Formats: sequence, structure tokens, C-alpha cells
Amino acid sequence: MEPQVKAEDSPQKPRFSIPPALKYPAYRSYWFGTLASVVGFQMLQASQFWLVHTLEDSPLFLGYVGLANAAPAILLNLFGGVFADRLDNRRLIMVTQTLLASLIFLLATLTLSGIIEVWQVLAIAFVAGAVNAFDQPSRQALYPHLIDRSVMMSAVALNSSIWQGTRIVAPAIAGLIIASAGIATSFYVAGSGFAIMVVVMFTLKVPPFERSASKGTGRDMLEGVKFIKDNSIFSSLIALTFFNSFFGMAYVILMPVFAEEILGRGATAYGLLLSVSGASSLMTTVYMGTRTGMNGKVSVLIGGAILSGLFIAAFALTTDWFKSFYLAMSLMFIIGIFNSMYRISIMSSLQMLVPDQMRGRVMGFYGMTYSLMPIGGMQASLVAIVVGTPIAIAIGGLAVSSFAVGLLVANPKIRGLGQLLRESEQRNFSRQKEAQTAPATGN
Repeated sequence: MEPQVKAEDSPQKPRFSIPPALKYPAYRSYWFGTLASVVGFQMLQASQFWLVHTLEDSPLFLGYVGLANAAPAILLNLFGGVFADRLDNRRLIMVTQTLLASLIFLLATLTLSGIIEVWQVLAIAFVAGAVNAFDQPSRQALYPHLIDRSVMMSAVALNSSIWQGTRIVAPAIAGLIIASAGIATSFYVAGSGFAIMVVVMFTLKVPPFERSASKGTGRDMLEGVKFIKDNSIFSSLIALTFFNSFFGMAYVILMPVFAEEILGRGATAYGLLLSVSGASSLMTTVYMGTRTGMNGKVSVLIGGAILSGLFIAAFALTTDWFKSFYLAMSLMFIIGIFNSMYRISIMSSLQMLVPDQMRGRVMGFYGMTYSLMPIGGMQASLVAIVVGTPIAIAIGGLAVSSFAVGLLVANPKIRGLGQLLRESEQRNFSRQKEAQTAPATGN
């Protein structure tokens, strides 16, 4: 049964239009709370990697931190998805965000006191990764119930715009705070974002909706895995994100090496290099959020992945060859465009196609994507010890492009994704019409 979610505004054509999903009060509150939380997360990551780089002058330790954060998330994400399908998502998010804020404030205090050591950063990253395994599936399972399905694409784009948009300002702010007030202050500011999300969740009103009956944690987990395995469109889209996160996003973790050792610049340049791709990602996200229909989805999805990998390789090699900060910035801008293209295409496709009763588990499995990025940084760090950081990142970029081409050739359902999405839209439209006429029919 679909929740009765209402928008504040009527569907009349306004003088100027805001994104349709933001017309729903509950989603609007959720969106602003998520904005605060993600700003904190982006600042946390940037500050954490910079802290480790100052404590241990080796790219390998950057990989260790990423591994410590990713390993528990990968192990527990599907478990978290089961909880997201079973429990009250709002309360679960309140608990996870409170725990994350507490961990960040602890890290800030240890840093401020001057007793911080790498093992402490690793331990906190490990616990935070475990908590995130329950937080992310709950978020993905919650927000579709705050809107009408007719504005799902708008909600997906708005959620993506948070992650992409905060990459513009959050790393740059972290870099400026680190340079002017120290790493501890940056951690305290980051933790405040998670605390704001707790307040928002406490006041959020979520419409009631039916949940599928639990068959037991183990059986529920196996049911989710089997569903993904038996539906190749889900397994293929998730596999593409896994591969791209593992090989293609390692440059984020090793960016301190490019900023300081290769380009000879400091924390401010580090923040700018990470945030400039966020500017182009946000522009692309906003543009894609205004598009209607699903035509061209496959070309955007696969083309974005291929070009993203090629430009990552170009960034790594030319930064090493020419030592040009402005060329590096330009290439990062282009990378942001293509990264955004394929990531939004994949996320919107999954949210449109996944059944409600499987949403937490499927999106929990998909959520491992973000945990694979730090592990990808670990493998790139090991390769960098042998061949150097630029070559290691270039290899990963070329691997991303090759995998995307192979997936397009090997899986006919990927080539027919546009038709699947159009059929899903039509089914959703038919269900909405039936729901609107049902009360009149019953009287």
C-alpha cells in the first residue's frame, strides 16, 4: 500500500519552479538534514586523510585508514539492509547519526590533546564503518516513502546533488579550517553536521507503510542476495558501481600525494582538487534532474563510466608529467561531469526498478559501493609502492573503461535498460491512477 504523501503546492505551473520533491514537507526536512550530515561526512574524510598523511609519510597508511572504514561496512551492509526493511528507519537513523557524531567528537578531542596516533584513527574508522552499514540502507529505504512516486527522479537527483554539491565546498572548507585553525577544529565542525541530522530525524513525520514479514535475519539476507543474483539488471548495475568504486575512485584517497608531493602544494590545494570535481558534478546533477523520460539512459550510463575512467588516467599521468596545478584542476572538473553522469543514472535506475519490500536489502548491497572506494585506495596504495602513485591511478582508470565496455557487450539487458525503465514508469503511473479512483469506486 502506498503511503499518502501530499505536496504543499498544487501541480499548477508556477512562475518559477522548484524541484518537485522539495514540495513535500517531510522530504524537504529530510533533505536539509541530509545536507548537514553529508557536509560533515565530506569534511571528516578530507580531514581524516590529511591527518594520517601528517602522521605517517606513506601512501600505504592512507590505504589502511580506508580499509579500516570499509571492511566492517562491507561485512555488515547487507545485514543493515535487513534491519532497514524490518525496523523503523527514522529511529534507526537517529541512533546511527548519534553514534557517528560521538565518534567524530572523540577523534577531534584526541587530535586537539596532541595524543592522537594512527592506531586510534584506524580504530575509530573501523567502528564508524560498522555504524554506516546500518545508516546508509535506512536512508535509501526511507526517502521514497516521503514523496509520491511520480517525483522519484527528482528525489534521486536531489539526493545526488547533496553528495556532488558538498564536494564543492566541504573539502575546501576543511582545507581552509585545517590551515587556519587546525585539524581538530575541522573534526568538531564535521561532527556538528551529524548532530543536526539527529535533530531533524527526531522531528520528522513519516507516513505509515506496510513492511514485508520477516523470515529471520539469515533467511532475509539470503533472500536479498538471491533476488539480486536472479535479476541480472540489478547485479550488473551494482557490479559496475563496485568496479568503478574499487578502481576508479582511488584517486580520492591518494589525492594528498598529488597535492603535496607531485604538485608541491599544501592543504588548500588538496581541498580545491577534491572540490572542483564537485562543482562539475553538481552542474551535471542539476541538469540531469531537469530531464524527463528515460531515453538515452544507457548511453549516459555506459558512456559516463568509460569517459570517467579515461580522464582519471589522463589526470594521473599529466599531473606527473607536467606538474601543472591548473591542468590538474581542469581534468578534475571533467572527471566530475562523467562520474556524475553514470552514478546518477545507476542510482535512479535502481530506485525505479527495485520492489519496496526489497528496497532496504538491495540498496544495502548497493551501499557497499562506498565502502569499496577505501579498499580500492588500499590496492592502489600497494600498487603505488611498486610503480608510483600516478601509474597506479592510471591503471585503475583504464580498468574502469574496459569493464564498462565489456558489460555493454556481454549483457543484453543493459542494452535494453531504457525499455525496462519506461515499462516501470508506466506501471507506476497505472498504480497511481488505480489508487486515485479506488475510493470513488468503493462508495
